[in-house]
Parts: sequence; C-alpha cells; structure tokens
Amino acid sequence: MAKVILFDLDGTLLPMDTQRFVESYLKELAPRVAHILDPNDFVKALLASTTEMIQNKDPNKTNEQVFEESFLALTNLKRDEIWPTLDEFYDTIFPTLSHLTSPTPVAKEVIESAVKQGFRVAIATNPVFPKVAITHRMRWARIENLPFELVTVYEDQSFTKPNKEYYLDICDRLNIKPEECIMVGNDVQEDMVTSTLGMKTFLVEGYVIDRGEPIYQIDDRGTIDRLLTKIKNREGIFH
Repeated sequence: MAKVILFDLDGTLLPMDTQRFVESYLKELAPRVAHILDPNDFVKALLASTTEMIQNKDPNKTNEQVFEESFLALTNLKRDEIWPTLDEFYDTIFPTLSHLTSPTPVAKEVIESAVKQGFRVAIATNPVFPKVAITHRMRWARIENLPFELVTVYEDQSFTKPNKEYYLDICDRLNIKPEECIMVGNDVQEDMVTSTLGMKTFLVEGYVIDRGEPIYQIDDRGTIDRLLTKIKNREGIFH
C-alpha cells in the first residue's frame, strides 16, 4: 500500500504551458543582465549550465554548486558581479510571471484530501530553480502553507529529473521505499520514469509533456479533478 504521494508542480498542481513559461522567463531575465553580460551569451551560459546540472552524478555537489561553477566559468564572471542582479530578479520580477499560469483551487483540495486520507505528501518539482522561484510558484498554486514533508530545490538537491538518483534521494530523505510511493505528474518521461523504480504513477492531463520516448508505464491518468476524486475515494492506485 502506498504511503507517500510525490507531486510535480509545473503543469500538474500549477497548470501552465511550461515551454511558454520558460521562454517568457528568459525573455524577462536576459535584458536585466545586459549591463553585465550580452543577453544572448547569458542565455547560452544559463542553458549550458542547466544541462550540467541535469547531467551531474556527483552526490557531494548540490545542483546550485554545479550550476554556479559552470555558469561562472563560461561567463568569466565572479559571483558577486552578477548574482545580486539575479537575486533581485527573483524577488521583484519573477512574481509578475504568474499571469502565465492558470491556478486552480483543486490543487489545494488534492493535497488536503491526500493528507486527510493519511498519505504523506511531498513536492517533487525538478530542482533546477532556486528555492525562491519554487516558493513563488507554490504561492501561485495556493499550496505554500500545506504540510509537505519535502520540497525539492536546487540549493539542497544533487540530482534532477529524469535521473533515477533524484527519486531515490527523495525516498532516502523520507525514509520510504520506492514501491511505497505514487508519483503524480504531467511529464511522460521525467515523471513516469519512476515506474522503473517500482512507484505507481498518475499522469495529470491538460498540460502533458511527451517527447515520444522513452515509454514508461502509466498506471492511471486523468484531469486534476479526476485525481481529486480518486484520492478522496481511495480508488485504484490510491486505495
């Protein structure tokens, strides 16, 4: 029987077109570093350093450390030359991007129902963003004050999706076996890969991301409203 439900955030609990969001995020961010670095060079370095995070297999380095080392090396900058500008962006401009999302009150109901049914809950969002950006998005989804046992952020995690190490690390932190978890997400590859570890999976429809392959087992699927009904009634994989 499952004891823990892991929830993805973007496109799952917070309805959004992730590609459109990322494009708008970069469009807003890049010009704000123009006095420090050419915006095009900035975007190239940011994307390359994000790839470094995703490919990292060193458990002794956080995603933040991997990103920072890569980014500063590629741009030949010192941390204090650009990080204050990035921090200011996340504090003041990033919150204005909420208009690119479509929050639903059902997200909060889903989490509250899961807790009421005795499930432990955690946010398993890809930790390629700093904590402040993830907290903003949880606030948009109106779930920031709910009793999550873990929220994965790049300051604390050493792996990312779709790496299995990312999910195994979550299990270790929660002192739980993979087969005692259910992964709820909208990404056919990055979220449903958990099926190979023994987790049950629920694919949230509406903003599904599917690259075609690899193909993983999907135990159940449906809208976030259907997810709520399943959890409330402890149906199927939520029994």
